[in-house]
Amino acid sequence: MPNMTPKKTSMPEQEPSARRNNFNEVALGYTEEMARGEATRCLHCKNQPCVKGCPVGVHIPDFIRSITAADYEGAYRTIKLTNSLPAVCGRVCPQENQCERNCVRGIRGEPVGIGRLERFAADWHLKHGEDEPFHAEPNGHKVAVVGSGPAGLTCAGDLAAMGYSVTVFEALHVAGGVLMYGIPQFRLPKEIVQKEIDALKAKGVTIETDMVIGKVLSVDELFENGFEAVFVGTGAGLPSFMNIPGEGLVGVYSANEFLTRVNLMKAYKPGYDTPIIRPKVAAVVGGGNVAMDAARTALRLGAEHVHVVYRRAEEQMPARREEVHHAKEEGIEFNLLCNPVQILGDEKGKVKAIECIRMELGEPDASGRRRPVPIEGSNFQIPVDAVVMALGNTPNPLIRTTTKGLEANSHGCIIVKDSMETTREGVYAAGDAVSGAATVILAMGGGKQAAKSIDEYIRSKSGVNRSR
Repeated sequence: MPNMTPKKTSMPEQEPSARRNNFNEVALGYTEEMARGEATRCLHCKNQPCVKGCPVGVHIPDFIRSITAADYEGAYRTIKLTNSLPAVCGRVCPQENQCERNCVRGIRGEPVGIGRLERFAADWHLKHGEDEPFHAEPNGHKVAVVGSGPAGLTCAGDLAAMGYSVTVFEALHVAGGVLMYGIPQFRLPKEIVQKEIDALKAKGVTIETDMVIGKVLSVDELFENGFEAVFVGTGAGLPSFMNIPGEGLVGVYSANEFLTRVNLMKAYKPGYDTPIIRPKVAAVVGGGNVAMDAARTALRLGAEHVHVVYRRAEEQMPARREEVHHAKEEGIEFNLLCNPVQILGDEKGKVKAIECIRMELGEPDASGRRRPVPIEGSNFQIPVDAVVMALGNTPNPLIRTTTKGLEANSHGCIIVKDSMETTREGVYAAGDAVSGAATVILAMGGGKQAAKSIDEYIRSKSGVNRSR
């Protein structure tokens, strides 16, 4: 009989008063007993609606059944059949909008904690399991993958499993993309990301860092060097600003720069002399997950007060409810229905305040959300010494402007077919470079589809029948 408890098994966490002062992971993970108890809540529905909600098609009831039987390694191996980054997805995937949203248990209570169970299985393997020796018969074909974020890592791993010689080209000095530079240590420990990357290398994937494709080498030159297909997974790393007075002052950051300095340049670690302002009072502009990450990071850098400034109401914030909840627990102050109009500086050109105007909700806009409208004469100032703009990102234009025949839409996103093939033959793309800023798991789903399409493309070009 399934466990009909209406609520998920709670995830142990650091106390807010403690975690706001450190960069250790907030969520501590399930014990074996907790995991088995939560796993027994699964009804093992015949039509498996949860699987249909997963962008990479994880066999969810199967891995949960293994956890129920205390076969934790079996659960991990089931997940790995379709998901190359389970420890990552178990932490940062928005399951509430995907697999768990489709869970039948959610109709009269809370859905099964699929993400928490995925994390448990992955962490159990990292601590107790051993990866089986990898062997794929080389097929003699070469593929280049540009970018080592979730889309690129997934595409590379799937192609390597098919026998391709894969080289990943990463612009930064460390592989991992947004998993390394964007998501804070307290949500996604970098050691876990590195283990996933090491597992990819064990498959024979070559990773070359400090390789800015479009500068060091062009896509055309990759083809000239013997690569038969190129996958572009360069993400969306170009930050957006408001174009208001004062954005050039010292102490104004894009969220990308701020989080990169903390995560990739190790400002979160004692002993690293990372050039970054450690604010006493910070304002973070935006209402998405990146805004929550930046606000909670500023707090951990020593800020006494951190303000989130968002022009809509809380129910319209795109951030995960869990992230908003954690931010509130940690003491982040929310200034809702407010919009910045200028940033004020002192005589030395440093930030001293942010001026905002209060908003009210008007008629719905194109997104279906009610449009925020300024209330005349409601301006006010918040004294701050740092401002982080977390307003979203767009794809960097370098690849598309240096590659012949590669077309993009008006937002700078690379245009692809359902197969992830671009308008240039032999070039495929997925992830944020195609969709704009989105989720890790959606990028991975695109990377999987691209790997499949690349395999079909190269086989058709070489006259090999696809028997798999």
